[in-house]
Amino acid sequence: MDTYYKLDEWNIIEEGFDPDHHKASESIFSIGNGRFGQRANFEENYTGQSLQGNYIAGVYYPDKTRVGWWKNGYPEYFAKVLNAANWIGINIIINGQELDLHKCKIDSFKRILNMKEGFLERLFTATLENGNKIKVHVKRFISLADNQIAAIKYSITPINFDGEITFIPYIDVDIKNEDSNYDEKFWTEVEKESLLKEGYIIARTKKTKFHVCTGMVFNITQDHVSVDFSSESIEKKKCVANKTTIKCKKDQETVIYKYVANLTSEYHKKKKLLTKTKKCVKDAADIGFEILLNNQINAWKEKWKESDIIIEGDISAQQGIRFNIFQLNQTYTGDDPRLNIGPKGFTGEKYGGSTYWDTEAYCLPFYLSTADNNVARNLLKYRYNHLEKAIENAEKLGFTDNAALYPMVTMNGEECHNEWEITFEEIHRNGAMAYAIYNYINYTGDSSYLADYGLEVLIAISKFWAQRVNYSNNKKQYVILGVTGPNEYENNVNNNWYTNYIASWTLKYTLESIEFVKKSSPENYKRIVEKWNFNEAKEKEYWKDIIAKMYLPKDENLNIILQQDGYLDKEQNLTKDLDINIRPINQNWSWDKILRSVFIKQADVLQGIFLFEKDFDNETITRNFNFYEERTVHESSLSACIHSIIASKIGKQDKAYELYLQTARLDLDDYNKEVDEGCHITSMAGTWMSIVNGFGGIRVIDNKLHLNPYIPKQWKSYSFKIRFREHLLNIKVTKKALEIYNNSENHINISVKNQDIRINSEENLILSL
Repeated sequence: MDTYYKLDEWNIIEEGFDPDHHKASESIFSIGNGRFGQRANFEENYTGQSLQGNYIAGVYYPDKTRVGWWKNGYPEYFAKVLNAANWIGINIIINGQELDLHKCKIDSFKRILNMKEGFLERLFTATLENGNKIKVHVKRFISLADNQIAAIKYSITPINFDGEITFIPYIDVDIKNEDSNYDEKFWTEVEKESLLKEGYIIARTKKTKFHVCTGMVFNITQDHVSVDFSSESIEKKKCVANKTTIKCKKDQETVIYKYVANLTSEYHKKKKLLTKTKKCVKDAADIGFEILLNNQINAWKEKWKESDIIIEGDISAQQGIRFNIFQLNQTYTGDDPRLNIGPKGFTGEKYGGSTYWDTEAYCLPFYLSTADNNVARNLLKYRYNHLEKAIENAEKLGFTDNAALYPMVTMNGEECHNEWEITFEEIHRNGAMAYAIYNYINYTGDSSYLADYGLEVLIAISKFWAQRVNYSNNKKQYVILGVTGPNEYENNVNNNWYTNYIASWTLKYTLESIEFVKKSSPENYKRIVEKWNFNEAKEKEYWKDIIAKMYLPKDENLNIILQQDGYLDKEQNLTKDLDINIRPINQNWSWDKILRSVFIKQADVLQGIFLFEKDFDNETITRNFNFYEERTVHESSLSACIHSIIASKIGKQDKAYELYLQTARLDLDDYNKEVDEGCHITSMAGTWMSIVNGFGGIRVIDNKLHLNPYIPKQWKSYSFKIRFREHLLNIKVTKKALEIYNNSENHINISVKNQDIRINSEENLILSL
């Protein structure tokens, strides 16, 4: 754990510059708006260690798979969200000396991510090699109010000299991904144009042929007055720039404003991209930086109204949850069903920026409770729109009759993961797709989704499970062999309990859904049967037999669920006995040693208990939590939040709080020593769940909202807001009371600690705890 950043309720603050920490800070201080985003690279040239990153949602490249041994069914490529045009660039030359913080003396340095208002700020004083000393103040943001634009305000004040400042604002698309499989560049230039005070470049991705036009307009002021200047237009390979030299005086502030637009062929016709980009960026420049920033502040104010969590008495916990919510809100806005949430969001290249099962298992609950229903619905429609591709994925592995296997990693519905133990074995992801449909309908009451979209997906997934099981004559039960469960420190195991359980549950839920749609929407059911040639009678009897006879491993002596066959054959070591110097083990042990060890990367059995909590009594949950928690190393970002929620459920409040802090500050304190690669965006939704579902005890049971809250002893109070079926509830928990404000037009009936309560419209109800 690395406590590097200053504690603050609304800001992430870096005081002093440490080059060895720079790549990590580039991740932490990333900004975005759902359509594009960027790591916190410097505007001026920096020759030290850095991971350049500018990303545009949905724009990707199919990087050809690179493996030592090709296996039938392997994906041909790994989809990667591309490092796109570097639009922030402003090279600075002071009296002939280039500003480069890797080379000059840094006298002071401060970087601030203002999460409340949505902008990145940097202040520093530096002495160049020629002895010139300058004070610099930079602000930049990517607009939430207009998702095609961004703006930079770059201020320089000479401290000990008069002279000249040369500004070279540029757009550079001659870039590559650090994780490119074959060290190739993925962009080709289509068109470029460099004019006085402006520049534009259109680039096309290889193979996928997305077109992106990036444009800039800039102006300069001194002492708050616009400066007339001439500029030299520069055009190089895949780059446009302008060079302008301004005379400056000691203590005189010179500011360059750079306005940028990123437009793509996903939203505009290719022939009109340049024209539309010019208008967009010029309109932004005409509005001006301060008004655009004010619009940004107001847009974030509305976001925080929906999703803020307030914690009194624990600044570390407060900062942690707001950082997580901030990153979630700037990664996905839910207005386009073609987009999804990559595990790193806009903060880094790892995992390719593609979609994993994290979305359904972790992110969906956050957006269900903090945004309009259409946002969560679009996440589900993303998978519905990929159903035919999921069927193709299954066909490549030998499945038939429209069985569907959703991909572990995807951009367009095709599987594109390159590790065989994941691609072929981690099939539990299919269950997450089914559970998301259930979760959405259970929370929103929008049962129309089943007839419109959901049942088609459920039938296709159930067909997969029915073909993937086999009947064991030895056990007289159905088994699922050769899988990887959520715990990726186990590969090619037999009968992973979580996989078997969610497969059986999916079959059962699909049968229930068939009956519901047949009765509620017979025309839709007829359409589905004809579209997919579904033989109901044949499938139903087989599925019922699988449900009745599914093998679920357990140990009678310990009276626990068994993670998989043979798990207890391992040497039963505990995480408390591990030397801290070899943590995380995935960075210090061989894969062979990890696979033979008892240690668990992330919630596996407990993942299933979390999802299907109502199927188990508290004693069963407690026994399994006690057994598996002390063997779990939490080296997946998706782990600690699930354990925290379960710990809250069974009354282990200190443990729940400990695990909450780990998930909330996973990136800020770099628990797993990898934040330089990017932040863990999808797991941040798990942080939110740790408070709302964990400490707040929120559940939806039989169409009713249930609360069973408590407050960690470290806190004075906490409060959060949730949307539930046309109601907006403000919930506050203190040491002595629960306060619920129904900020809605209609009354709501809820359950608090198993007591039914009615809260009228605009009523503020206070209950003793």
